[in-house]
Amino acid sequence: MADFEAVTKAVVPAAGLGTRFLPATKATPKEMLPIVDKPAIQYVVEEAVSAGLLDVLMVTGKNKRSIEDHFDRAIELEDALEAKGDDERLSQVREPADLATLHYVRQGEPRGLGHAVLCAKQHVGDHPFACLLGDDLIDYRDELLKRMIEVRGTYGGSVIALMEVPKEQASLYGCAAIEPTSEDDVVRVTDLVEKPPADEAPSNWAIIGRYVIDPAVFEVLENTPPGRGNEIQLTDALRTLAGRGNDQGGPVHGVLFRGRRYDTGNKLDYLRTVVQFAADRPDLAPEFLPWLKEFLAAR
Repeated sequence: MADFEAVTKAVVPAAGLGTRFLPATKATPKEMLPIVDKPAIQYVVEEAVSAGLLDVLMVTGKNKRSIEDHFDRAIELEDALEAKGDDERLSQVREPADLATLHYVRQGEPRGLGHAVLCAKQHVGDHPFACLLGDDLIDYRDELLKRMIEVRGTYGGSVIALMEVPKEQASLYGCAAIEPTSEDDVVRVTDLVEKPPADEAPSNWAIIGRYVIDPAVFEVLENTPPGRGNEIQLTDALRTLAGRGNDQGGPVHGVLFRGRRYDTGNKLDYLRTVVQFAADRPDLAPEFLPWLKEFLAAR
């Protein structure tokens, strides 16, 4: 096995405007919308930590200060809970600040995911890193990111998470042309297309929001012109890396993910996610599920 550098850093782009959730996101970051009682962004950081990545950079933007506040200490609140002897809620309040070493950089203007990743260059330096998008939540039992880091350790280059979607939904994602390897869940990526028309998609294996990326991506992004939506697309940069060897930051492999993924990128999927998480909660499910059944039966 080749000796490829270990992955220790994570980048979480969180600078989007969240227009699909207006008016709620006029003053509240989309990433702070709760999944039951915990903001979506915390699940993402917990996933990075679970994979061994304790150095986390968040790429934020205007009106995102509450994200920093959430992962900071809240001394007055902690003191009040401690005085009441409310140890359970005190632990919940302290947990975000104790998860990892959090860093922040601002993306001055919304110029696409590729530009958001480029904003991480100074912090990441010449090291591989994971990139986790907040719209996708991966069930903690499936350990997708750990597997991707293992694949990077075997093949080098970059690794993307791929999930099979119906052909008619291909235009909602970046899609990959793939070749098999000797491992059932690993493929070699030969081409990538950002949100192609359904009849032009190279496959129905779509990129979901998990990446392990070689630092060579920064040089590529600096020279990548705006693509779809007049934004700098990470997919376009990874397409360039897919044609390279290890000595130039390539290639790109994909992990075929068949586990549990929860989408929070639009209102309907967000509502589905909240219901699924609530149904899995032992403190809520015994009362929530019978109520839900009665509610649906009465519709």
